[in-house]
Amino acid sequence: MRPNSISVIPSEARNLSYAFISGRRTRIVLTLTLLPLVCAISANVQEPVPLGRGNMPGEPHHHLKIENEYVRVYYVEVPPHEATQLHQHDHDYIYVSLGPSDVVNAILNKPEIHLQLKDGETHFTRGGFAHVAQNLADTPFRNITVELLKPQGDAHNLCSQFILSDSLGKCDQPKPNYFSVKHEFETSECLVELVQLSPRMDLTLHAKELRFHSLLIPLGYSQIRVAAKGKPGKQVTGGEVTWIDTTNAQFINERSTVAGFLLVSFKDTESRLGP
Repeated sequence: MRPNSISVIPSEARNLSYAFISGRRTRIVLTLTLLPLVCAISANVQEPVPLGRGNMPGEPHHHLKIENEYVRVYYVEVPPHEATQLHQHDHDYIYVSLGPSDVVNAILNKPEIHLQLKDGETHFTRGGFAHVAQNLADTPFRNITVELLKPQGDAHNLCSQFILSDSLGKCDQPKPNYFSVKHEFETSECLVELVQLSPRMDLTLHAKELRFHSLLIPLGYSQIRVAAKGKPGKQVTGGEVTWIDTTNAQFINERSTVAGFLLVSFKDTESRLGP
């Protein structure tokens, strides 16, 4: 089977394609039966759709939430047993799985990859390709996709395996406290940190600890109130994101369970979290 067609052939067509090799007479009949489908697939393969940007619509399962000079952030949701359109990723990106998922990642002109992701699992992918994501599960496939608009240069794992093909890097374990920070992943342009905050606690980060431009992504069922100096607080829960453009921010966990969030910080300022 051609790799271009794997991701978009529905289950009944997959069964037909299996029978395709069973004999000459069957092969002729199935060629005629599949001809319209093959033509439709070829048309889709030739023209991958872009992701939405500004006021321009794009792949309909990608919902643009934040756009600035650093990132385009999308909330992605694919219903059970459905697939995205063939779409183009021009930039490197980070994605965070919201809930467990069972998907086929079919990159144009490459073999498909079966991915079974855990809730909160996060990975980094180089851009410059088109693909289809097909949801195999009985539940929606959801994630946060963060397109990094500046060239990221060198990239490497720290405490977490964002790049599946690479080993873990240097990992400084946080000291026991009411909050902890792990350096998860780093590129030439950004740093990703996992922050965990104890129940009913708050954490204030000042200029020496927080980069001016950061993206906050709550994990799991966490709920974080983010407050900047002189501004009202904003509640952010799992599945949502918020942009931080201040050097003085307070993070408040008002729940009785530990809250965790990713902080993606950009390196055009000098300060950083942790040691």
